[in-house]
Amino acid sequence: MNLTDLPRHAAFRLEVRDWIRQHAPWDQLARIRRMRFAGQPFETEHEWLDVARRWQRKKFDAGWACLVWPLEYGGRGLSPTENVIFQEEEGPFAELFGPFMIGQGFVAPTLMAYASEAHKRRYLPALASGESIWCQMFSEPAAGSDLAGVRLRATRCDRGWKLSGQKLWTSGAHHSSHGIVLARSDLDAPKHRGLTMFYVEMASPGITVRPVRQLSGASHFNEVFFDDVFVPDEQRLGDEGGGWQVALTTLSNERMTLGASTPTGFDELFELARRPGADGAAPIESPIVRERIAEWYAKVTGLRYGVYRILATLERGEQPGPEVAVGKLVGARTTQDIAAFGLDLLGARGRAAAGDDVVSQFHEMFCFGAIHRIEGGTDEVLRNILAERALGLPPEPRADRGPFRDIPIARPLP
Repeated sequence: MNLTDLPRHAAFRLEVRDWIRQHAPWDQLARIRRMRFAGQPFETEHEWLDVARRWQRKKFDAGWACLVWPLEYGGRGLSPTENVIFQEEEGPFAELFGPFMIGQGFVAPTLMAYASEAHKRRYLPALASGESIWCQMFSEPAAGSDLAGVRLRATRCDRGWKLSGQKLWTSGAHHSSHGIVLARSDLDAPKHRGLTMFYVEMASPGITVRPVRQLSGASHFNEVFFDDVFVPDEQRLGDEGGGWQVALTTLSNERMTLGASTPTGFDELFELARRPGADGAAPIESPIVRERIAEWYAKVTGLRYGVYRILATLERGEQPGPEVAVGKLVGARTTQDIAAFGLDLLGARGRAAAGDDVVSQFHEMFCFGAIHRIEGGTDEVLRNILAERALGLPPEPRADRGPFRDIPIARPLP
């Protein structure tokens, strides 16, 4: 693993840096920095989306969007290393990637693997340019961590399928043009084998999106209801009954994207610890505080090298294994632990000295960490994946084998 730029990468980095210096939306920098932990400094979501879309379009038109994608799909056919270099140099402006993370990071690799060639050429360039935003409809009220337990029904009909049921915690559904949806197509098959994946237009008759109001007042998540929504069979991704394998492609890319791109809050905590309080003393002068900071520095450094390890695997043309779960598992917990410690440091004395913006930032960081520990697989699910697939430990006993319709559930099937 080479942790320094090769000469061609160094030249590429200078080219990227010069382009960003000339074209980035510097007039929005102050507000963009406040988005780091899912904050919303823009007055309306429409304004935020407009800024993000303009930046994405500018990158696309200049050939800087989705660098690893093939040229025919709107990318540039470059290596993962060059993609990471661009992300590093993009710096705070990478926060504008938020509306497109699911579509470009999770959904696009699934479309590349399973969609028809005509559909790839139709939908992927619009994803790369920011013209279209896609969502991922997996979780349900009774199927969150146990994703294979989804009950939204897919019933065969003339020329396609009818989808009926509900999805929950769907990020960005309220501003998405399309979405992928995992559905139950066979009640008599075991739960992992009776699933089929589709993509749908969110404006289709029978789809209702209801934003979920969060404690912060924002509404990043949604309920999505399907009432006999017709989906042509050509919008099926993968084989009938093969939806679980398709979903694993999406989930692997989701965990890799989240683990590689999510901030931990270490820099914010380090800055806070160095700031003198009302008595003139900085928290970092305490051995206990220094010990905690050193512990988190080691974790954050390990996370960064874990990303480099995955990058080296991709550069060899191989696919990462269950290790992609490590970054997401450790990073999400670290973010919340750092935020909690920062709030402890602030306390009554710190709040008076730091001001409302700093206090709000650590509150947002703590809430963000809580959300991040659930999305893309809970801590418990990721630990099971690592235990069984990476360490080879015995799997947990299961009581949900056999036909899905025979598995006990809290509510009757629709």
